[in-house]
Amino acid sequence: MLKYVLKRILLAIPVLLGVSIIVFLIMRVFSADPAPVVLGQHATAEAMEAWRDANGLNDPILVQYFNFLTGALTGNLGESYYTHAAVTDELLSRFPATVELALVAIIIAGVVGVALGVVSATHKNSPVDGLATILALVGVSMPIFWLGVLFIILFAGVLHVLPSSGRIDPLLQPVGGTGLYLLDTLLSGDFEAFVDAARHIVLPALALSMYSMAVITRMTRSSMLETLNEDYVRTARAKGLKRGRVNKHHALRNAMLPVTTVIGLQLGSLLGGAMLTETVFAWPGIGKYVVDCILKSDYPVVQGAVLLIAVIFVVINLVVDVIYAYLDPRITYGKEEG
Repeated sequence: MLKYVLKRILLAIPVLLGVSIIVFLIMRVFSADPAPVVLGQHATAEAMEAWRDANGLNDPILVQYFNFLTGALTGNLGESYYTHAAVTDELLSRFPATVELALVAIIIAGVVGVALGVVSATHKNSPVDGLATILALVGVSMPIFWLGVLFIILFAGVLHVLPSSGRIDPLLQPVGGTGLYLLDTLLSGDFEAFVDAARHIVLPALALSMYSMAVITRMTRSSMLETLNEDYVRTARAKGLKRGRVNKHHALRNAMLPVTTVIGLQLGSLLGGAMLTETVFAWPGIGKYVVDCILKSDYPVVQGAVLLIAVIFVVINLVVDVIYAYLDPRITYGKEEG
């Protein structure tokens, strides 16, 4: 296992290197010149040229990339063109908001998706199966930003039962702690703040979870149907075990192996793909911050954020593989076949 982990870490190096090259080139080729954006349209040509020199934008492209790469290797992702704060600090201050949103979304997607998949598989070709299939198709097909707007119109605009933006009432915002408001308010015993934070996260988490929920539902159904046709399941039924016990202890446990992988990968996707959701709901996480910085051509922030998300995705992939091997002892890593 250790050999496999080390091998995966080494293989991740060219992946991260490729990601850094792609995002660096995209920002330089397709983004607007940040000088007039930062200094304003009325800035003189001399002032803009001096600003580019000060920020290294007049250096050869290879020199700029080398400086970015060497800084990233030491944990220095540069400074924001606007706040002049370290990019690492800016991202870390917003990271808990994105993590909290992604975790709540994957919990919703996992619980509901697995439940729908199991019910759909155990009631194959029934109206329940058809309804679950339709819900899965809707979840895969519906754009997150459109779904988010619908949620805001219905629950905030029409019913007035849930807030449409933000993380918590500013007067109830916890100070210090982990940055995960649900956890911090719960640990501090501030029930009013916990309820308020929970109300704020419901709509963005639901919108973000829909696609993952649909994927998990379809994977659970497929895996469950395959497992239900295995010989050991039929044997358990022939012994007279109750249908529910067979489905839970024999079929579901083994069907969850591929589902676990999907859930892990979806968590990585949620952490990196929450930009639209955070923008629609004004959720103060990395996603919304990156979108704002793209519009302002804040190169260091966008480059650092994409690289951070890539690292997270690689780490989650590795953790999922290790968990998969733990759940299924038949899997062995690091051994040559034959």
